[in-house]
Amino acid sequence: MLNALEVVTTVIVGVMVGVEFSVAFVMNPILNALPEDSGQLGHAHGGRMLGAVMPVWYIGSLALVAAWAVAGWHHEGAGLVVTAGALLALSVVMSILLLVPINNRNKTWTPENRPEDWKEQMNRWNRFHYVRVAVIIAAFTLLVTALT
Repeated sequence: MLNALEVVTTVIVGVMVGVEFSVAFVMNPILNALPEDSGQLGHAHGGRMLGAVMPVWYIGSLALVAAWAVAGWHHEGAGLVVTAGALLALSVVMSILLLVPINNRNKTWTPENRPEDWKEQMNRWNRFHYVRVAVIIAAFTLLVTALT
C-alpha cells in the first residue's frame, strides 16, 4: 500500500509541476506575445480557470506527501519526503500571500476596467511564480529521489 501511495503522490505532484512549468515558460510567453487586449483577457481567463483548480491540487498534493511521510516514517527516504512536504507547504504559503491576491485582481480585469499598472502587477506575479515553480520542482525532485 505504501508503494501505491508513493507512486500516486509522485505522479500527482509531477503533473502539477508540469502544469505550473508550462504556465511559466509556455502559456505566459504566448499570452504576452498577443495584442494587448487579447493577452490580458487570456491571462484573466487563465486566472479564473487555474485559480479554481490549483488550490485543490496544491493542498491535495501536500496532504498526500504528509500521508506518505507518516506511513513511511521508518523507511529509507522519509527525511526527503518530509523536506518535500515542507517545500510544498512553503509553496502554499507563497501562493496565499503573494500570488493569489494578484490573481484575484487579474481574473476580474477587462480592457475597460484594468488598472494602468496591470502589466507591472502581472510581471510581479510572474516573478513570484518562477520562484514557486523552483520550489515545487525541488519538492518533486526530493520525492523522486525518495522512491529509490
